[in-house]
Amino acid sequence: MTSPPDLAIEAHGLVKHFKETRAVDGIDLVVPTGTVYGVLGPNGAGKTTAVRMLTTLLRPDAGTARVLGHDVLAQPDAVRSLVGLTGQYASVDEDLTGAENLIVIARLYGFTTFAAKRRALDLMEAFGILMEAFGIAEAANRPVKTYSGGMRRRIDLAASLVMSPRVLFLDEPTTGLDPRSRNQVWDIIRVLVADGATVLLTTQYLEEADQLADRIAVIDHGKVIAEGTATELKRSVGAGSVSLRLAASGDRPRAAEIVERTLGAEVVLAADPYAFSARVPDDGADLAAQVLPALADAGITVPEFTLGQPSLDEVFLALTGQPVDEGDEDGESRPAGGDGDGGDRSTRRGRRAARGSAPGARGEPSSTIDGEVA
Repeated sequence: MTSPPDLAIEAHGLVKHFKETRAVDGIDLVVPTGTVYGVLGPNGAGKTTAVRMLTTLLRPDAGTARVLGHDVLAQPDAVRSLVGLTGQYASVDEDLTGAENLIVIARLYGFTTFAAKRRALDLMEAFGILMEAFGIAEAANRPVKTYSGGMRRRIDLAASLVMSPRVLFLDEPTTGLDPRSRNQVWDIIRVLVADGATVLLTTQYLEEADQLADRIAVIDHGKVIAEGTATELKRSVGAGSVSLRLAASGDRPRAAEIVERTLGAEVVLAADPYAFSARVPDDGADLAAQVLPALADAGITVPEFTLGQPSLDEVFLALTGQPVDEGDEDGESRPAGGDGDGGDRSTRRGRRAARGSAPGARGEPSSTIDGEVA
């Protein structure tokens, strides 16, 4: 049985253990073709492990998964020929220049040297001069080992786009990039999707999911605990929220008490001593209109008042009970004792194996042991 043609990714009941740790605990995902699908979750939630199972780098202990109709267990080579993967760590060859890395990737797909150079140039032009878009044009002919950490990340991202894969897995692709570079990556992702690609994106930046994702899955403790569009997820935790900034910080305790009493909802104090917010109940639109008059009656001046939908930050906090992590990668990627995904080294091996398995690639095919590249 194959997936419907309008589905790029279909997973049911995916499970993965690392000794006693159940890193992924029955995840279901359905990703339509030509969309950006966001995956959010705190560190250790299972995001990276799920991605590595979907890209054939880890063997599921239970469940099924198909990518563009191909089973990840029964047809791993077919899956690898259709997908691209950018992990959380740069995995390019540090002894080669940036340009040479892009050419090597094309060579792994079976191109001659001339054709690889031509293909790289064509793709750079197609994506708005890819090297310049990533801010690495001036470093294209320098060895990658001379690059800064952010520069290495950018050439790693560029390498994943060389072959324009039909399904692109991006595991926190903009970590370490400055806001300008991050916006450039977002623009390139939009171009890829407009051209028919599908992107599964894990991210620690809630704004990134809000900006890019057509649908979002929130994962916690290895399970999908919520799924929908950004708007649907925001509505799921309340009709909206009010945010206030007071003229005097000393008024905040009294103002918070008034707002809490008026709305019948808990107040969240901001780091700014002048500000706080509160969710508005589903039937609380009329109550929200009473907040400012109640504060005015108490002699409290409110120069800034905002009524709107909850942010994804508030959604994340409501669903998981903790704010989104700003750390490096999922805890399941480096379980105690060295089992499991294995961190940076296995990420590099996995990326090279995924690229080297493409149709027409020269050399011996990659071998796998329990689904992980040997």
